Amino acid sequence: MKIAANLLQEIVAHARENPRIECCGVVAVWPPGAESAGDASAARTATRVYRAENVHASALKFEIAPMELYALNETIEREGWEIGAIYHSHVRSEPYPSQTDIGFAAGWPGLEWIIVGLASGEQPKVRSYVIDGGRVRDAPIDQIDAGEPAS
Repeated sequence: MKIAANLLQEIVAHARENPRIECCGVVAVWPPGAESAGDASAARTATRVYRAENVHASALKFEIAPMELYALNETIEREGWEIGAIYHSHVRSEPYPSQTDIGFAAGWPGLEWIIVGLASGEQPKVRSYVIDGGRVRDAPIDQIDAGEPAS
């Protein structure tokens, strides 16, 4: 996924606002359907970050309320985009999917999982993954300038 630096900074800022609990949200992308159509050459570009509330307010797990997620998805689809990534933070560990994350990802095939690691207490580490069938693989974050056109 291509993502503008300012959108990536918005995700990190959300994670830093309350470093005692995991933050969460979704990233809208364009063009829709590129991943599900199996067109690996179609680079999807992040268009907007949508913050969500972690209903657990926990340092150990996150969950977006189903109705909030539904409303976010409706808003994103009205724009002609789709959800391309779910992001959250890890406040006590490195930015690598936990078993809970891997289980949760089973319901969202093809999405990227952006994780902000706050454990080091220094500069947050941001990584992205695709989790399919319980297998985790790195998904490079292609940071672009905010003015760069989607291609």
